[in-house]
Amino acid sequence: MADVLDARGYSCPIPVVMVQKEVAANSPATLDVLVDARVAVENITRFAESRGYKVSFKEEGPDYRVTLNR
Repeated sequence: MADVLDARGYSCPIPVVMVQKEVAANSPATLDVLVDARVAVENITRFAESRGYKVSFKEEGPDYRVTLNR
C-alpha cells in the first residue's frame, strides 16, 4: 500500500519540498501525492524522475494524484 502525501492547498515549491523530505526520510517504494495544481504535477515529476522514480498521474476531480514508483 502506498504512502499518501496531501500537498493540496500549497503553492509551488512547497509540494516539491514536501516530496523531497518524504523521499529523504523514508525512501518509499511507492508514494501517492495529492496536489491541486498542474504545475505541481510537473515539478514533482521532474524531481521524482531525477531520483529514479517512475511517475504517473491522474485527475481526480479538481485535484491530481501523482504516483511515484521505484
